[in-house]
Amino acid sequence: MFKRISLSFLIFCAPIVPALAQIPDTLSITLENVPYAYPVKYFPISVEGQDLRMAYMDIAPTQMANGRTVMLFHGKNFGGYYWSGVIKALTSRGFRVVVPDQIGFGKSSKPFIHYSFHQMAAWNKALLEVLGIQKANILGHSMGGMLATRFALMYPEQTEKLLLENPIGLEDYRKFVPYVSTEKQYATELKATAESTKKYYQSSYFTVWKPEYDQLVEIAGGVTNSADFPRWAKVAAMTFSMIYEQPVVHEFINIRVPTVLFIGKEDKTIVGKGLLSPDQQALYGRYRLLGKQTAAKIPGAKLIEFDGCGHIPHIEIPTEFAVALLGSL
Repeated sequence: MFKRISLSFLIFCAPIVPALAQIPDTLSITLENVPYAYPVKYFPISVEGQDLRMAYMDIAPTQMANGRTVMLFHGKNFGGYYWSGVIKALTSRGFRVVVPDQIGFGKSSKPFIHYSFHQMAAWNKALLEVLGIQKANILGHSMGGMLATRFALMYPEQTEKLLLENPIGLEDYRKFVPYVSTEKQYATELKATAESTKKYYQSSYFTVWKPEYDQLVEIAGGVTNSADFPRWAKVAAMTFSMIYEQPVVHEFINIRVPTVLFIGKEDKTIVGKGLLSPDQQALYGRYRLLGKQTAAKIPGAKLIEFDGCGHIPHIEIPTEFAVALLGSL
């Protein structure tokens, strides 16, 4: 009983984004004016003739160090800032936690390059090596789930467990979502505003909107006011194409590491959903079915489902998610 009460207190005391009042209406596209809960460092990367910086947090356990590491991969519309509660839960139970902002996201560089899950996986493996970590548990949310899957397929020896939180890519979007060129998607991304961002978050991510979720919109909407927003939008379009063109769904059967799926059953996420008619939308993105189907494809996978929860369990039901995550580790 004491552990449950302690964990609940721990999670609810961790804000989604720290010191929100300091975040202005206009943000830089590398979020220099967004505070993260822990110190941010930078890992240098050279690719396609460009010198880049990959931001990351490396957080030591706060007690009872167990010698194990968890690496957290964020979703497409997020960065390391939304993992604060999960980090606190893990470090309090002895885990070291590494939280990168992938290249093109968060505080990391926003280059015009060929975006690839294979290349991202290689960068994250290189980061682990620099940090002296030989093996890690890999937790990926949304797009981070696609990346985590690719990482586990490429580097099974470095993957202790694969942990997938409402990952996208559980179906092949190429089969039912019309193709859109990166240039056309760029034009769509340029139309984003703080208002449209909030509307999207309200309709797509949570079953019931709560005021604290505005913290996420402050960041995602704040970059739309930046003078550099066109670069952000171009990168967003390029990573949209990466997701569409580089599915992992056909390779789940090849996963050879212990895997756990954490699925909010009310999630209805479809990449490119706006390109489908309402009738078509109703046929896809049904996570209450996709979770079961995916678990059946991955040898020995465990499925944990959450009733009344949407796309981001670690924020919508933080205590329940943390208990399930720690139990799985």
